[in-house]
Amino acid sequence: MNHRPFEDWLLEDQQLTPQQERDLQAHVRTCTSCTAVAETNLALHAARLARPAAGFTDRFRVRLEQRRREQRWRQVIGTLLLVLGGLGLVYWLASPILIEVFRSPASWLTAGVGYFLFILTSLQVLGEVTSILLRVVPGFIPPAGWFVLTMITAGLGFLWTITIKRAARAPQGV
Repeated sequence: MNHRPFEDWLLEDQQLTPQQERDLQAHVRTCTSCTAVAETNLALHAARLARPAAGFTDRFRVRLEQRRREQRWRQVIGTLLLVLGGLGLVYWLASPILIEVFRSPASWLTAGVGYFLFILTSLQVLGEVTSILLRVVPGFIPPAGWFVLTMITAGLGFLWTITIKRAARAPQGV
């Protein structure tokens, strides 16, 4: 049975035509689900609205301002931690060069070239290791294993996305 127009008529407070009213009454007499909706709707309309306690708006404003201050404070702390972490990372990466800055110009040049060669050879080794692993590992893992590995990775990515969404959402209650 199609309940859609009857539920809409019951839940929306709109004026019905006499024909719609007759159809609705006939349907409500035969349908227990729509009868329950009609009774619930009548009970909701008959209920008295409660007034907030005295001083509610003042308490709400004070609590809202307190939460805003806490939010700003968390943002300041988060930004400070991010900046300090970034500066620490830059210092850690640049420390070999910074140490050499305070030495003679010849030391600067040799340190810079050494650092450049270190990075270059590290990238080459990393590329070779990756190439070897990409040739060897697929032979050890059967297709079903790749499927399971892909599903696990997708599931972890999905969980990570949900976690980020929940963490980024502002608290709703007051």
